Amino acid sequence: MKGLYRFSPIKNKDELLDAIEYIHLECFKLCKNSLGKFFPVSGNIGVFCHYGEEYKLLTDIQKELTEIPDDPKQKYLPLRQPIIIPAKDGIPETTYTHLYVRKPDPYRHHVGDMDFLMTPEEYKKLKERVVEGKVKGARNPNHPSHDMVEFFDPDSDVLGYIGNHHLL
Repeated sequence: MKGLYRFSPIKNKDELLDAIEYIHLECFKLCKNSLGKFFPVSGNIGVFCHYGEEYKLLTDIQKELTEIPDDPKQKYLPLRQPIIIPAKDGIPETTYTHLYVRKPDPYRHHVGDMDFLMTPEEYKKLKERVVEGKVKGARNPNHPSHDMVEFFDPDSDVLGYIGNHHLL
């Protein structure tokens, strides 16, 4: 039986891939709802855990799916084989090259997140509009290491981010 979260606890690779597809589709919807169109992705996708045992299982699955990083502190790990999600409902086919499994956080209900990219010029204009409060469902999360904009919806359990550079 599932608990308070849509996918958690994820129990196997197939459920992980289902969660990844869900994150993908819902984040594209957030992007479209806020900006009116889709943007390219940076290639990374994050899956959030809510339970300790789930985190252990998913990091074991992640080890099967990803290369061993040179830097043990690397957040997004390169996939051995990209995850390709076919086009659906107007959302373009997308290839993910990196995977992140987040440690359990009992205060966050989200299934996961992903990052979009835009040109520096587009991003500068977007950021100004977000700071002015003119973009529905977008905010500046003031992340200490990344300049980015977060897409959200209180009724959604995913988060999307956009920046003018690769966020890996």
